[in-house]
Amino acid sequence: MPSTPTRTPFDGRVVMLGFGSIGQAVLPLLLRHLDLRPDQIEILKPSDRGLEAARELGVPHHAVRIDRDNYASVLEARLSPGDFLLNVSVDVSSRALIEWCQAHGCLYLDTSTEPWPGAYTDRATPPAQRTNYHLREQVLALRGAGRPTALITLGANPGLVSFFVKQALLDLASPPAPPADRAGWARLAQRLGVRVIHVAEHDTQQSPLPKRCNEFVNTWSVDGFVSEGLQPAELGWGSHERHFPRDGARHAEGCRAAIYLKRPGAGTRVRSWTPLCGPYEGFLITHAESISIADHFTVGDPGQPAYRPTVHYAYHPCDDAVLSVHELAGRQWQQQDDRRLLRDDIIEGRDELGVLLMGHAQGAYWYGSQLTAEEARQLCPCNNATSLQVAAPIVAGVRWAIEHPGCGVLEPDELPHDEMMAMIRPYLGKLIGVRTDWTPLQHRESLFDEELDRDDPWQFLNFRVG
Repeated sequence: MPSTPTRTPFDGRVVMLGFGSIGQAVLPLLLRHLDLRPDQIEILKPSDRGLEAARELGVPHHAVRIDRDNYASVLEARLSPGDFLLNVSVDVSSRALIEWCQAHGCLYLDTSTEPWPGAYTDRATPPAQRTNYHLREQVLALRGAGRPTALITLGANPGLVSFFVKQALLDLASPPAPPADRAGWARLAQRLGVRVIHVAEHDTQQSPLPKRCNEFVNTWSVDGFVSEGLQPAELGWGSHERHFPRDGARHAEGCRAAIYLKRPGAGTRVRSWTPLCGPYEGFLITHAESISIADHFTVGDPGQPAYRPTVHYAYHPCDDAVLSVHELAGRQWQQQDDRRLLRDDIIEGRDELGVLLMGHAQGAYWYGSQLTAEEARQLCPCNNATSLQVAAPIVAGVRWAIEHPGCGVLEPDELPHDEMMAMIRPYLGKLIGVRTDWTPLQHRESLFDEELDRDDPWQFLNFRVG
């Protein structure tokens, strides 16, 4: 366990929406790092199941399903100016909650930008309006100086990985001097020649009970994974790209840093690499960091940038989750009846989560966390490796928002990465940087005809599978 931390004082109330795998992981860390009594926290979730950790810690909890009609009255009964709304739920509109918090003087943090139920799966809604790009633009429209701090999309990814990108750039730079502002970071990435950034994650945690038919197994929220997996695949689109995907589409408005594919992320695979697992095929699941990192590292006119890296997630979940996704696809994306979260029953494995920066003079460089399930249990109860990599950045964000209460809506890319990492680092297990000569063209001597760009390995065409 990390050394006893200095606890940040807070005399307000904290309302936590949701108490699934991430909420349960966060709660003991909140009490460890904030000077809070258990009765200053209240947990709201749709049912009274899965509340054992709250009961053990003496934290009040109520079964309340938040919807469009009742969210305002539920929050008004519980929160006053200066209090904190911590949103780790799904199917509750982030934009509605942020607007409410700004109007009532409350601090806010979430791990993903969520719409109201059905927005991801309603086939009548055009694909562009089911993207994280669209949701991000809606929330960023709420920016305003002096408004209560609202930290959006701050977990592991999105969130922690934006801090990893900046540290990786400093590792590659000589001298490793941190830029003073957003434009400076973008120029640094351009000068280094970083052309592609993957959030490269390979989860090897497993339990002794294999996945059963009609069951979705995962190491974090099943509903959260399925909902984002059914959104269109999205990626930040780099200035070096010369093969626009046949099934790709651009956005007519907004930052124009990203594109989407006319197929679900859970049905789109890409090649990537991590140090322990080596080359692998992962799912191109849409995540907010694919858009925000590409946006924040853009140089020049957003429509025709002088520089922008291609950025996307390349996710290999635990093996049972991979089987679950294959079954989900076979069911034409109709979710399985049964769900199972792996935590206390995990017998071995780790979550290897990092960023892979490619195309620079040194080839490729992976920087990130290698955390085992056993290490996570020793560091904090109610956790596996995946949940702790999410929970630690959340609590670091809560602390930062309390200490900086009037900053308005902020993304992880706008936070001081070194200050955030100071609290998060003890919970990440082995934190390393590794150079590699891997490219997506390695060992592609081709048993079959493939459409490749052999003149430039860093084209998205070469990373995409099929």
